[in-house]
Amino acid sequence: MNDLALAHRAHLPDALRVLLADYPRETWEAHPHFAGLVAFWLDRHLMFRRLLEALNTETRSLLDGGDPARFGTALPRFGGMLLQQLQGHHQIEDAHYFPLLEKAAPEIARGFQLMEADHVQLDPALAGFADAANLALGQLSEGADAKDSVAPFAASLRSLSALLDRHLTDEEELVVPVILKLGPDTIG
Repeated sequence: MNDLALAHRAHLPDALRVLLADYPRETWEAHPHFAGLVAFWLDRHLMFRRLLEALNTETRSLLDGGDPARFGTALPRFGGMLLQQLQGHHQIEDAHYFPLLEKAAPEIARGFQLMEADHVQLDPALAGFADAANLALGQLSEGADAKDSVAPFAASLRSLSALLDRHLTDEEELVVPVILKLGPDTIG
């Protein structure tokens, strides 16, 4: 087992959190380099968390006897947005941000490689989420029992939520301190 694998990681290794001690999360917003790119990037992460929260809320509601039609509208809306926005976000990070950050902060380059590896590890979870969503929606449209139809999707959503939260938190604790220290021009 790889302790750095996303599914097994409790947090980043201490060697990759060296700048976090100098730039703790609670001080980020007050830092002069926070405005602009850092704030925008963290807002994207917040959007992903809010989409997951909305999906979890709608799923719990349906499992508690809520309206299948409401769920049938909410899932494609929130789920589709989550998948599309995450794909674009990860592509930009892998192709642009992480290579620049590796050069700017070579002492923690392994961390940016780890974030790219996370993206690869998230791909099957995202595909499983999409497959489970499509299956649930198909079964609901055919009049199947809501709880039976949505239970596998709920499990996929829980798994994806845990993986994505771990990844987003680790990514923030790695990237934000570098940009706060070196400035937003670090990543163009």
